[in-house]
Amino acid sequence: MLENKTEIEARKYILKLVEEYCNKFHNQKKDFKDGDRIPYASRIYDSEEMVNLVDSSLEFWLTSGRYTDEFEKELAAYLGVKYCSAVNSGSSANLLAFMSLTSPLLGKRAVKRGDEVITVAAGFPTTVTPYIQFGAVPVFVDITIPQYNIDVRMLEKALSDKTKAVMIAHTLGNPFDLKTVVDFCKKHDLWLIEDNCDALGSKYTIDGKECFTGTIGDIGTSSFYPPHHMTMGEGGAVYTNNPLLNKIVRSFRDWGRDCSCPSGVDNLCKHRFDGQYGELPKGYDHKYVYSHFGYNLKITDMQAAVGCAQLKKLPSFVEKRKYNFRLLKEKLSDLQDKIILPEECSGSDPSWFGFMITCKEGVSRNVVVNYLEKNGIQTRNLFAGNLIKHPCFDEMRRCGEGYRVVGGLENTDKVMNDSFWIGVYPGMTGAKISYMAKKIHEALR
Repeated sequence: MLENKTEIEARKYILKLVEEYCNKFHNQKKDFKDGDRIPYASRIYDSEEMVNLVDSSLEFWLTSGRYTDEFEKELAAYLGVKYCSAVNSGSSANLLAFMSLTSPLLGKRAVKRGDEVITVAAGFPTTVTPYIQFGAVPVFVDITIPQYNIDVRMLEKALSDKTKAVMIAHTLGNPFDLKTVVDFCKKHDLWLIEDNCDALGSKYTIDGKECFTGTIGDIGTSSFYPPHHMTMGEGGAVYTNNPLLNKIVRSFRDWGRDCSCPSGVDNLCKHRFDGQYGELPKGYDHKYVYSHFGYNLKITDMQAAVGCAQLKKLPSFVEKRKYNFRLLKEKLSDLQDKIILPEECSGSDPSWFGFMITCKEGVSRNVVVNYLEKNGIQTRNLFAGNLIKHPCFDEMRRCGEGYRVVGGLENTDKVMNDSFWIGVYPGMTGAKISYMAKKIHEALR
């Protein structure tokens, strides 16, 4: 079949077959029937993603390449930021974002071991893990219900002479009170990292300007794990408008090296063999000079190829999430004597990741969740619930060191005991939303 074709012709032929294969064997939609499984999230894709994936694999470059370059540029353009670095997961993005703040290049503002980072315990562990592993101290404050974000009234109480940063997530796509947090960080010369992994496409109006979340603080992070707003299987991104932070992020991502040449490219600076670095011999090969204790957290070009196709669909994904959220909230509005419905932060336009429900007194979450699961509706807790009650904190709790708690965590504990969420992802249909609402009504009887 390929013997008389050029390489370009052969590739076009193969990719045409891939397109036909995807259209025939993937994404065959079927009508929803009561009792069919409704996941909280799922991948939404078509032949464009699969064609890109195979196109990249035919080049067999495998590591970061042309698709990665395209993805970074397109995501930066979408968000309206200057710099974007693709990485292999959202957790790696959080690791890079925090570790960039430890760089000696930041001088007195660099985070040192023993310094403190204000955060919340009601969230995902890898928002907190990087600074614990580095030796910084998380300072946990409570959240508010029904926004499920940081209680900004606790910020000043959490402040100490060791505070260097605030690192918190926009919970389930709902922006936290960015105006208050930004003002607090500016007042005390603190770094702000926005964990935007569950909120890609959310917006917040600050100083009269509507901005995407993740772009308002010093650094933003995203995850492209399959349940998220867009996917490439595994993958993530770190973005910033600060050129120095971008340089540091790239260094930590790429083994900690000082050189900024992309893979497969040498001597862009024209000074590869004439520099003086540390106590190395003068002229030591700059490609093997390390300015940070870094990692290899790059993405593969095959992942980025899928991401390039997903990015084109992202605006429609965001709008469908908003629509599904509004529809579900409307159908549950008559149950507010038994459950607390979620509310967006003032000044925000959320790109919802999920629909949070908190059971009021006298209503058992376990009873409701078990009923929904038995009827095919997938549910999720709000991640860790209260992170400091998990086994990973056993030793720190026993020793009474390694973290601080300011005030009580009453709402955090309430979420741990009484809250759950269900999906509003773009693959939800009106029939699925209606079925979920019907079963929630039944469960609450």
